[in-house]
Amino acid sequence: MVAMPTVGAVDIYQGCTGTETNALCGSKGDDANKFIKTLVDTLLFILGAISVLVIIIAGIMYATSGGEAANIKRAKDMLMYAIIGLVVALLAYAIVNFVLTQVGK
Repeated sequence: MVAMPTVGAVDIYQGCTGTETNALCGSKGDDANKFIKTLVDTLLFILGAISVLVIIIAGIMYATSGGEAANIKRAKDMLMYAIIGLVVALLAYAIVNFVLTQVGK
């Protein structure tokens, strides 16, 4: 005779003592940390893509400036601000990850 599985509502948190590390015994804070991390990762990806695009545009502007000082300065400023923005975004990413790991302990 084969045992048939039963189907019904199950309390997934039943029996969790707080020391388990499996997905069924996670805490509500883990969900918030995952959401924040996913949001920051997504925003960093978008910012990185925009920064690369601005760096390419600044390079094209610099190459096609024709030696005009105003156009060269404008292209160099765009390049500098794109790199500064990327560095600030990476530092923000590092800070958010540090805070989330400290809170998650």
